[in-house]
Amino acid sequence: MKVRDRPGGRVRNAADAGFGVVSAMTLALWAYQIAVTWGGTHWWFGCAAGATVCAIALARRRDRTRAAVAGLAVAGAALVVARLASLPSEPGPAMALGLAVLVGSAAGALPAPRAAAVAAGGLGLVAATWFTAPPSPGLPPVTLLNAVAWSAALATGLCSRLFEARHRAAVEKVRRDERLALARELHDAVAHHVTGIVLNAQAAQLAARRRPATPQGPFSEIEAAGSDALRAVRRVAGLLGDDGDASPAAAGPGSLGDLVGRFGDREGGPRVRLLSSADESRWPPEVAVTVHRVVQESLTNVSRHARRARSVTVRVGLDGGSVVVEVLDDSPPVPAGYHRRGGYGLVGMRERVEALGGTLSAGPRPGAGWSVRAVLPVPARTRR
Repeated sequence: MKVRDRPGGRVRNAADAGFGVVSAMTLALWAYQIAVTWGGTHWWFGCAAGATVCAIALARRRDRTRAAVAGLAVAGAALVVARLASLPSEPGPAMALGLAVLVGSAAGALPAPRAAAVAAGGLGLVAATWFTAPPSPGLPPVTLLNAVAWSAALATGLCSRLFEARHRAAVEKVRRDERLALARELHDAVAHHVTGIVLNAQAAQLAARRRPATPQGPFSEIEAAGSDALRAVRRVAGLLGDDGDASPAAAGPGSLGDLVGRFGDREGGPRVRLLSSADESRWPPEVAVTVHRVVQESLTNVSRHARRARSVTVRVGLDGGSVVVEVLDDSPPVPAGYHRRGGYGLVGMRERVEALGGTLSAGPRPGAGWSVRAVLPVPARTRR
């Protein structure tokens, strides 16, 4: 399943646009201040260096490591040149802003060693301003400015890193739990059929003994193959999860009509209708359970995230050799940048659908509403 990431892209673009506007305003204000206090053309060097670092910060997502190194190098060179040429102390406000973005981005996204190296480089640059700034009582203003910017950037990056780590851990837990539950369900369903094969083969052998002329070889082979398959299924289920960790075997899915009916009977909830052209009883158990879970999770998402929806349509049918499930609602459009359905339930649905060789997509519908669509392959002998 691929959840559409366009809202996230819009947020990043808006953030970059905002950073560009703030950088331009800071550069203009700083140039004015330098022109007033220093006179002449002293302002151009600091503005050029600051604009360069801000431009590097805007392009940081292409290669965060190189961008951070380049930004720190430009800032270090500007610091030395400003000192030797008796120019206003660097890094100035705009450059400090660009460096903060680079350091925060590196701290939040790069591997730990590289993130630590970039943070150390930024701290070294802050310390260098203490020695290159003109003598002044107390902490030099340029050092204080860059120290505050560096601290804020590092704190923001570390918070983002912690959030991402927790998010990944939660996603992995959902996937693991879903795999464990799926392993139990697949084991129970397949083991039931294989056990039936073994029992039928044994019964056939007993019947054949009453008629010695009947060859028993094929029955023995069926029994042996069924027993081997049963052991293999148990081994595979054991690889997916230990019995102690797995959740209890899930109950039968019941009918989709009952599930949709219970959801539609909720007071104040949207009107729900089921359009089904497939015979659930002919599906393999693992497909039936997965279809049921997809519909259940989709309806749960509607109740949680689309309370203004007036109607929901559940469509189930066969398309070639696959079961196609669609859940559509008519909720009003959400504001740009707000990703309405990014919860962990979609992760669990993806694990189930992909485990059976299917695909699942979820995202906003044109105009308004949300859709979830799952396609699950069905063996030819079980199709209607």
